[in-house]
Amino acid sequence: MSGILVTSVTMLPQAVGGALLQLSTTGGAAQTSIVTLIANSDVVTKAVLVLLAMLSLLSWGLMFAKWRGFSAAEKHGFSFVREFERAKGMDDAALVAQRSKPSAFTAVFSRAVQFLNDTKPALGATSDRTARLSGSQVEALRLVLDAETGREREELGRFIPWLATIGSVSPLIGLFGTVLGVIEAFQGIATKGSGNIGAVAPGISTALLATAAALAVAIPAAFAYNVLAARLNRFDSSLEGFGSELIALMVREGRI
Repeated sequence: MSGILVTSVTMLPQAVGGALLQLSTTGGAAQTSIVTLIANSDVVTKAVLVLLAMLSLLSWGLMFAKWRGFSAAEKHGFSFVREFERAKGMDDAALVAQRSKPSAFTAVFSRAVQFLNDTKPALGATSDRTARLSGSQVEALRLVLDAETGREREELGRFIPWLATIGSVSPLIGLFGTVLGVIEAFQGIATKGSGNIGAVAPGISTALLATAAALAVAIPAAFAYNVLAARLNRFDSSLEGFGSELIALMVREGRI
């Protein structure tokens, strides 16, 4: 009994080593087979994979560019808003805007100042109050601020819909490659006259490779689109709130 135990313990390292060697060899073969599969695929399948690779690079470039754009817009804009909230009047707010970095919020403020300079108050000055804007002029000011907010939103959200397009189109492109792979598998069956694994494996492998590549492109693009779209909506809400605060400041100052 002890001899059998000693023999088993002695052979254990050899068995483990043999298993590890077999696994490493299998992994290397699998890696080589993927490269070989791409190299031996037809022209249309290669074109599908190249197109998916280009869409992936485009989507990741857009993700990083828009993320940096949002970070800069929020940093500069919210910094100006914090200073604006401490302003006692439009003159103080104008000084804050001059020393602040350009942002969507400073653009909205500049548009409001331009409207005030170009518009003559409909309500004349009296002994009790200064000249003020009428209700229709305030409504016109609100429309002007909304238009400027829309322009800033369009500028910040530029190219974000491309991510949604890539996320929705990539699976269809991958499906196209999958269909081609299945067709190739049936052609292998017809050529070899047999439905064994050797005849259908190359086509099915190419089909699965195109599907995996399409999902690898579509999932990050769709995820980034949802995140950036939600971030854009929050930024747009902040801009609209700033417009209301701007009008409230004019009311406190007696301009409205």
